[in-house]
Amino acid sequence: HVYWTPCAAHCIDLLLEDIGKLTLHQETLKRAKEAVRFIYGHTWVLDLMRSFTNNHELLRPAVTRFATAYLTLQSIQKQKQALRSMFSSETWNKSTWAKKHEGVKTRAAILFDQNFWPYIAYCVKSVTPLVSVLREVDSEEKPCMGYMYDLMNRAKEKIAINCGSNQKKYGPIWKRIDDRWNNQLHRPLHAAGYYLNPRLRFDERFSNNYEIKQGLFQCMERMLGYEVRFKVDVQLDSYDHLRGDFGSQLAMDSKKVRSPTDWWICFGGRTPELTKFAIRVLSLTCSSSGCERNWSTFESIHTKKRNRLEHHRLNALVYVRYNTRLRERSIKRKMQNVDPILVDEIDSDDEWITEKEDLVLPEDPSWLDEENLFDIDVIRMVQPTAYENNLTHESIIDVGSLRGTSELSPSNKKQKASDLHKEKSVLLESEEGLEEVEINDEMDGDLIFYSD
Repeated sequence: HVYWTPCAAHCIDLLLEDIGKLTLHQETLKRAKEAVRFIYGHTWVLDLMRSFTNNHELLRPAVTRFATAYLTLQSIQKQKQALRSMFSSETWNKSTWAKKHEGVKTRAAILFDQNFWPYIAYCVKSVTPLVSVLREVDSEEKPCMGYMYDLMNRAKEKIAINCGSNQKKYGPIWKRIDDRWNNQLHRPLHAAGYYLNPRLRFDERFSNNYEIKQGLFQCMERMLGYEVRFKVDVQLDSYDHLRGDFGSQLAMDSKKVRSPTDWWICFGGRTPELTKFAIRVLSLTCSSSGCERNWSTFESIHTKKRNRLEHHRLNALVYVRYNTRLRERSIKRKMQNVDPILVDEIDSDDEWITEKEDLVLPEDPSWLDEENLFDIDVIRMVQPTAYENNLTHESIIDVGSLRGTSELSPSNKKQKASDLHKEKSVLLESEEGLEEVEINDEMDGDLIFYSD
């Protein structure tokens, strides 16, 4: 009776990553990152930018990595005129940054590159509908199980319209969407939620195809016993043909005002089994972002310095902290238009702010497969270096000569030992009487060589 679905927010972020790997998107994101890194990497340039944009930021940190990328592209597009005015201003031309390589390169892209702005516009238009889907599934206002199927279909249609219905432009985007939707995101629960949502079920755009019906029946088979499933199947006829309370004028007028679950509670009294099943499906969430926010709150409370809290007290603190923030978000959303997928701050090491460091080791791990890499016998057979073969007996430091240093201060001891090392070259000659040469570092911290 348990169904599981992947996190929709995570799947959409992976979908944005797939689209970001397309050549045009990849190149556009790369050039936009270079411009943003230059502006945000230098305080004077950042202050100048803010003076031209009226303190509007280019960087828009979001709940997912690739949503941040495309929301930042959208912000750059909105500030196009402000950025062009900034790099054309007298203040910029007189600055030292105007003569440096990074400044010259960024200014050339903003003012003179004929492809920079058209490519940004194309990337934004082809991806913004998917960001809108992410905004819906990550919202805390309503469960999105009844809307997920329709949201993805509408997003595809909107992308095609934004691309001028040119298949060459929207075709690669659609292919990535279909691959991710069919292979990972789509589940029968989405089809059942689409069917049981009265706002969509009785809309003229409703698609009552085999996939939808099959998804509904699979959920009924999985979540209900046979007797209850039989009753639900019979009661579906009243829902489909708008019989009884379902067909009243009040029910039809309120389906777009009430939430789907409230609608079923109000008008599903004569079909109790179907109503209970519909509420179960429509009340499900599509995203685990709420859980991740709760885990983030837990991490901020349970730290290395504050890790001895009792379990009950820790849970109470997390409960109060999380619900307080949830209440603040709800108040902000009512007082002003707050985007649910935006966050207050961005990590200091985000790729839009800092350069990506080169790897110390090669990405290809084939060098780890070398047979002799970890063979201790091979390491022991390595020939000693030349100076080890020319050791002389005369260079052995006499133990008695260093015993006097035990009465010195620690700093003088180290200086004494250092001077002795400089005055005498440590060369040991191999002969029969010399059996072992060791370093003893346990006598007052001094380095002492001795022989038997």
